[in-house]
Amino acid sequence: MDYTEIQGKQSHDPIFIHKMNNLSSSTSSPPPPRCVVCVPGPVIVGAGPSGLATAACLKNKGVPSVILERSNCIASLWQLKTYDRLRLHLPKQFCELPLLPFPADFPTYPTKEQFIHYLEDYATKFDIQPRFNETVSTAQYDPVVGFWRVWTAGSENGVKTEYVTRWLIVATGENAEALVPRLEGIMEFGGTIKHTSLYKSGKEFRGKKVLVVGCGNSGMEVCLDLCNHNARPSLVVRDTVHVLPREMLGKSTFGLSMLLLKWLPIRLVDRLLLVASRLLLGDTSRLGLDRPKLGPLQLKNLSGKTPVLDVGTLAKIKSGDVQVCPAIKRLKRHHAVEFVDGRTEYFDAIVLATGYRSNVPSWLKEAEMFSKKDGLPKTPFPNGWKGECGLYAVGFTKRGILGASMDAKRIAEDIERCWKAEAKHSTPFTRSHLPLSSSP
Repeated sequence: MDYTEIQGKQSHDPIFIHKMNNLSSSTSSPPPPRCVVCVPGPVIVGAGPSGLATAACLKNKGVPSVILERSNCIASLWQLKTYDRLRLHLPKQFCELPLLPFPADFPTYPTKEQFIHYLEDYATKFDIQPRFNETVSTAQYDPVVGFWRVWTAGSENGVKTEYVTRWLIVATGENAEALVPRLEGIMEFGGTIKHTSLYKSGKEFRGKKVLVVGCGNSGMEVCLDLCNHNARPSLVVRDTVHVLPREMLGKSTFGLSMLLLKWLPIRLVDRLLLVASRLLLGDTSRLGLDRPKLGPLQLKNLSGKTPVLDVGTLAKIKSGDVQVCPAIKRLKRHHAVEFVDGRTEYFDAIVLATGYRSNVPSWLKEAEMFSKKDGLPKTPFPNGWKGECGLYAVGFTKRGILGASMDAKRIAEDIERCWKAEAKHSTPFTRSHLPLSSSP
């Protein structure tokens, strides 16, 4: 008979062993994996800032965890899929993870390299050691044993692994996969087309005419970077957008907004922000950047759409160094782009600053907590962090690292209560041999 080693605090529980033994006879279960690991604490999927924050909060409360990460490093989005000139868009005090502030000598807006260094120090301080190159293929709750079963593929040694856990924490976040729009004629264009996840620097586009699709913070900043490398960028603006100065009266716009919200209603704060923006930036609609009807903070709360914090791109638009274009109708042969207003222009390359999306529905087999449409929790912030049967979500608040940190603290507190209650009835960590269970 084929056996595998299982570790965990219930590995000598006769009821648990009986249930696990019965799994292999279940007609609904997939074929057996080569390795099964029973995890005493939670399994966290994703080693980005959200996963690290949750692991640290749990450890601070005496609860161990296992982080599964598909890449070969922590914060893979930051390390592998961001452009060189990236800085935090918000002041560092709003981007700290729980239990560890940024170094005092870091600037107000840390660079990409500084933020990665901070995350690495964070993992070291809390002795967080993710299991890298572990891509979760399927995770589902098994009501027979009352545990989550998480299957991974593509580990370093090629062994497929099943993790059995009481608690599953989804920390893959809103930015797991690049969102690439469907553009008619994309195969005909003939020029370079790349998503910002593959864009590093405007250096490779020096002297070229580049169309940037998407007018969020990334799209605006890529345009500025292209200008600084003597490229000729144009910006596709398909929708309304709020553009605010990054700072007002010597204070960060975000920090000032948070301060005002303590004393004033959100609508009044929005009016003040728009008046100040008009004085500092002028009428953006004259530049082809129409503002939404809702104010920037109201829009953020309702839809999660973040206002653009300008770092110099607006001046380039005013000077004509960046051209504003309407939505694309279709791409054509010989590097041609036809816009919805009927005109056609030629570009050497297209950069898609079209954002990212959640990939949760592709691997998490449940229908109550996460929407299959967008992969986000169905319950809005601040109550979307907890599901049923020990399922949790962190990093899906549309409020950046600040929102993820709030969720991480709540999750750790919630699991700590269960951990202490179950510790009274659990057996010590031991080793046992159980028959292989099924896997997808």
